[in-house]
Amino acid sequence: MSNSSNLDRIEIILCDTQDGANIGSVCRAMKTMGLTHLTLVTDRIYDDERVRTLALHAYDLYENRKEFPDLKSAISDSILSVAATRRVGKGRKTSRVNPQELAQHISSLGSGKVSVVFGCESNGLSDEQVKACSMVVTIPTSDKFPSLNLSQAVQIICYSLYQHLRPYSGQTNVVTTERVEKASELCIENLEDLGYFKNSDEISFTREFLSSIMQRAGMTEGEVQRMEKIFTKTNKIAKHKESN
Repeated sequence: MSNSSNLDRIEIILCDTQDGANIGSVCRAMKTMGLTHLTLVTDRIYDDERVRTLALHAYDLYENRKEFPDLKSAISDSILSVAATRRVGKGRKTSRVNPQELAQHISSLGSGKVSVVFGCESNGLSDEQVKACSMVVTIPTSDKFPSLNLSQAVQIICYSLYQHLRPYSGQTNVVTTERVEKASELCIENLEDLGYFKNSDEISFTREFLSSIMQRAGMTEGEVQRMEKIFTKTNKIAKHKESN
């Protein structure tokens, strides 16, 4: 599988971008690096001419864009979703990779859509949007002035993917985000039945943890089923011992 085929499965998702001109700049940044799939998560209506002015010959990416009302819907069929953010804090994941490491990780996965998610110009991605993704990518910048504008951030990550993304293995049955969420929910239900959790915060953290781990691992359907079986069987054994 060629590098261009691997790039073709990369999707850039922009969440609630405020200015159509920035979308145009993102289109240009993407196309120069061989990426063509753009998705918008927004209910805004943009001025097409502002987009076109900055996009120039990359305006076709905007014309062929997909739009969703929320991030969860946009990434449901992805095998990996990556939040692009430099902010840290509770609920924003404890581990992160740089753009080169992201390319290496994608290269190790089987076939399927990979979504790289960017927030709005003023606030970036919210905590909930970061939680919805399975991993975080951060661009190293100077502590004296770490901020990048939207199109710059997209350009750097697209360049890194273009330079470092290797052909993938061709494995075809890596599960989607939607499937992973169903599996993690089944695991949570079994843990709840065992009395594992003390409060709702523990449930939320564990659900996110299991979902992120399974998706980052690029698990196949068979592997996910085995994971589900471990939790289900553990619950059944515990109940059987209790009854005896």
